[in-house]
Amino acid sequence: MGRRTMPWYVLKKIAYRSTLLALLGTNLVGTAGAADLPARALAAPAAVSANPALENREIRAQLLPRRYTTLAAEIGAKVNRLTVQEGGSFRSGQTLITLDCALQQAQLNKARAALNASEQTWNANVRLNELNSVGKVELQISEAEVIKARAEVASNSALIGKCAIAAPFSGRVAEQKVREQQYVQPGQALLEILDDSVLELEFIVPSAWMAWIRPHYSFQVKIDETGKSYPAKIQRIGARVDPVSQSVKLSAAIDGRFPELIAGMSGRVTLAPPANSK
Repeated sequence: MGRRTMPWYVLKKIAYRSTLLALLGTNLVGTAGAADLPARALAAPAAVSANPALENREIRAQLLPRRYTTLAAEIGAKVNRLTVQEGGSFRSGQTLITLDCALQQAQLNKARAALNASEQTWNANVRLNELNSVGKVELQISEAEVIKARAEVASNSALIGKCAIAAPFSGRVAEQKVREQQYVQPGQALLEILDDSVLELEFIVPSAWMAWIRPHYSFQVKIDETGKSYPAKIQRIGARVDPVSQSVKLSAAIDGRFPELIAGMSGRVTLAPPANSK
């Protein structure tokens, strides 16, 4: 009988296995070794790249002000003047808003007059008490009236203090929510202000980077709006790791003053692990 020729698909399978064995640097020994081939062939590439594209992904960050708040009215009154317009700068302690408090001032004047009258009555009763010409109850009532009048003066003085709203810190006006001569209610928002003396960044990185990232670590961030790169430093590391994404939040700050940068801009962080890190 003549020599049998193997089917083409058998020859192709043998050639495929021979190629894999050559790449792995092993020899086919028995049927058991051939059965183990797929598992070893799949396990080899995993050892080559320990960290996938997670550490090479683009890290986005946004510029944030260090401090920001909304100034609101504490009394009902008409806006008399706004001293700083939207986008304008101001200093800490500078008056930003003045309210028309003519009614509150009149009430304060009334309370002061009542205090003056009650003090005179009490002083007279004190002198009469020294002469045993006034009763103890009447003396105590006149003293209580003085205390009550002083409380009224203090209350109205506190209201007058709400008529001028000062800046709690230096910064800029981000948004003006009212206009001059507009009547505002207690609790109504008037101005949004922010402190742009230091611009901060917040972004997410793989939690494995905590092995080498430390506060004051320097890096670069490229801002989309300006097309330029700026130096930055890590300020704080998040207090917990997200267990699902295996990531942690970092807070950084722009290292230096750059007038073209404002809050709300965003960009790409150039931050990569050292070559010897795992």
